[in-house]
Amino acid sequence: MDVKNIASGSFEEILIEDGFYVLKIQNDTAQIQKVNREIKSTFIQFHFCLKGNAKFIFNQGRYALEVSEENSLLLYNTQIDLPLNLELNANSWLVSVVMTIRKFHSLFSKEANYIPFLSTENKDKKYYSQEGVSPAIAVILSQVMNYKLHHSIKELYIKGKVYELIALYFNKNSDADIAQCPFLVDEDNVRRIRMAKEIMISRMAEPPTLAELSEEIGLSLKKLKEGFKQIYGASVFSFLFDYKMEYARKMLETGQHNVNEVGLKVGYSTASHFITAFKKKYGTTPKKYLMGSVQN
Repeated sequence: MDVKNIASGSFEEILIEDGFYVLKIQNDTAQIQKVNREIKSTFIQFHFCLKGNAKFIFNQGRYALEVSEENSLLLYNTQIDLPLNLELNANSWLVSVVMTIRKFHSLFSKEANYIPFLSTENKDKKYYSQEGVSPAIAVILSQVMNYKLHHSIKELYIKGKVYELIALYFNKNSDADIAQCPFLVDEDNVRRIRMAKEIMISRMAEPPTLAELSEEIGLSLKKLKEGFKQIYGASVFSFLFDYKMEYARKMLETGQHNVNEVGLKVGYSTASHFITAFKKKYGTTPKKYLMGSVQN
């Protein structure tokens, strides 16, 4: 697993197995983030935009495909390489699944003729497809982006989710979402849950109560709790706590803010309360954490 911060966001590459990997690209800044990676013609690519907008550029900038929030792009061309030349807009998230066509064929060996671009007449041609992201797939993408797991099982978890993702992508049964996730069959619920997350983040210093949040997004308290946990893998306030601590950690690492300022920014009226919360999350105080970062 390769994780790195790049000029305008974070980039994580997770190797599922040889010739099969996942890219998680987050741009939480106000600038466009550019990402480049070689991808050979022997690979098929699935790109899912969870948030914002992404532009894929080809042929030295002479051709481009845009993928907006809650949409996907499938690409392959057995004749030429299709390197990743990506421009990710401000505040945008992307999950990409890339695997060899040989590996992909093996997933559908008995059903290959049912997949349009695997049919005999198409197997040596270029192919691309842009589709909307179903609610069931949206849940998996959010889980892939937001999982909180011990490092020893992350690869196993992601591998399972990616297989589930590919299976759902090719499941054209109109009842698929109902079977997968009764709550999220209503796409409006997904939109409201995402709205709830954005509200909590934007007001993290003084967040609304669950009852207030429920009223604001127009969803019952029960559906809010169930739906939020289903999409983000945690309760509303557990998610917010993790977000606040990560936000605080990044603020501290800039060296431009003291502990009091950071604590106030994320909603702690006293430094002692913030230090206690930070220690609960990271196992050390902000001061010791920074000393360790400097030494490293």
